[in-house]
Amino acid sequence: MEPAELEFIGENSLISVIPNFNHDSIYLISGTIEPFRGGTPLYVPLWLGIHLRQQQKCRIVAPNWMDIDLLEDIKETEKRISTFTKMPSPNYMVEAKLILNTAPEDVPSSDGIKTLIKDIYDVRCAKLRTTVENFIKSEGSHTVNLENVTVLELHTIQPLLPHAMDLLGRIEQTRKVVRSMNTTTQSFSFGGTSGLGSSGSSRPW
Repeated sequence: MEPAELEFIGENSLISVIPNFNHDSIYLISGTIEPFRGGTPLYVPLWLGIHLRQQQKCRIVAPNWMDIDLLEDIKETEKRISTFTKMPSPNYMVEAKLILNTAPEDVPSSDGIKTLIKDIYDVRCAKLRTTVENFIKSEGSHTVNLENVTVLELHTIQPLLPHAMDLLGRIEQTRKVVRSMNTTTQSFSFGGTSGLGSSGSSRPW
């Protein structure tokens, strides 16, 4: 999928907003949104929350995972272990980008949080590239654990992965040809010794 498609999917995440207006329920294909009551928090799709915030009709409530201490722990854990930690949201990059760019004043310590999220993303992407490189060096003999890797992170290796799989396919095809040639050579060698007597000389009659 293209980045625009990934962002579209992430925009359907639910976030909490505090509206400053009243409105009846909204009926969407994805479900019904509760009535808007000024000052009362409610959950809406991210795209709607961003739209309302841009019109100054609500305040966005930062997701629980947008916390300095929590993100610091995730960053340190990600750097310490070789596997991928489970992120608090599968669309954390899309949510962070839209919320922090639209309403940074609604998120406490927004600058620090933006930096931490970028650091976490960079560490995870570097780890992902290393994982793929090791897979290539092993010529596909080792399995790759991509558990907890988000779709957006997988997109960063999209240019590399098809080339890697094509390379491994070529290596395996070459191995098959070599094995076939070895088998043919051995068969020819065994066949060439038929008809030899005990002295090792050929006796045509």
